[in-house]
Amino acid sequence: MDHWKHNGVQVIKAGTLDSNTPQTPGMTRAAAINAARVGAQKIWAGTVKIEPNAKTGAHHHGALESVIFVVRGKARMRWGEKLEFCAEAEPGDFIFIPPYVPHQEINALSDERLECVVIRSDNEAVVVNLNIEPVEKPEAVAWIDPIHRGHAHD
Repeated sequence: MDHWKHNGVQVIKAGTLDSNTPQTPGMTRAAAINAARVGAQKIWAGTVKIEPNAKTGAHHHGALESVIFVVRGKARMRWGEKLEFCAEAEPGDFIFIPPYVPHQEINALSDERLECVVIRSDNEAVVVNLNIEPVEKPEAVAWIDPIHRGHAHD
């Protein structure tokens, strides 16, 4: 039974996250859970912070699935071959990004930092930064859930 003491649950304290992880211009990523830090085999988790009015470069995460949970601020997500689609997420909202989808995170607020938790479907971070010139006016896409059905965000 004693082997669980050091091989069981691990708590990763807020101040100990590792920013030595692949980065994309415009955001700061920090790893909490990965193979090197805790021995995770199938997931990666960490935080993302984007300053007011800032946006990331276009990128994708290879074959990985990603889930973003908005903790603070307002996220505007753009995606597509020319980042032509757009939706917004607020604190408490989850965002799902399928494999290989080109996307860009934008802090939609001018006075508050955007803070999110990210979970990916493998133990190492994969980030492929892309050189995409975004379209001028992204097409707003309606949320797909019972509350927001049919209502597009600008």
